Amino acid sequence: MKLVILDRDGTINHDSDQHIKSPAEWKPIKGSLEAIARLTQSGYRVVVATNQSGIERGLFDTATLNAIHDTMQRAVQQAGGRIDAIFFCPHADRAGCDCRKPKPGMLLEIGKRLNAPLEGVPVVGDALRDLQAAAAAGARPVLVLTGKGRKTRDAGGLPAGTEVFPDLAAFAAKLAP
Repeated sequence: MKLVILDRDGTINHDSDQHIKSPAEWKPIKGSLEAIARLTQSGYRVVVATNQSGIERGLFDTATLNAIHDTMQRAVQQAGGRIDAIFFCPHADRAGCDCRKPKPGMLLEIGKRLNAPLEGVPVVGDALRDLQAAAAAGARPVLVLTGKGRKTRDAGGLPAGTEVFPDLAAFAAKLAP
């Protein structure tokens, strides 16, 4: 199975320090929808893995998160792509759960549910925690310079073997030429 795991905020859509709290606040990064379409059309299964601590913090509820994801799914479909599954962690840092990135629990669950080994599977994100989770799960860390990506790169300390791309479109062009 050809599989790609994507972070959401800062990778597919513009991020916000105040969280994306409604479908109206969800805005795709230029080229990201077409990138997902390119991956889909090249036979990749695309899965989203996203921390969503705004749920535990009471900023939005699961129904609102589902509405945001419906908006994202429709936008991706209109571009000719597909997101096969969306996994999320609703917990804040203090919860200490295994599903919140940088821990690998969410990624390991994706591998288990899809019956897919994660070795070599690209995990694309804009934050160090995305890359750390990928490395801990035995996957391939990929940094995009959108969202927090430039700050992440400039801060250093990236896991060994991390690939860096300007954005999701550049990554998809290399993976699915």
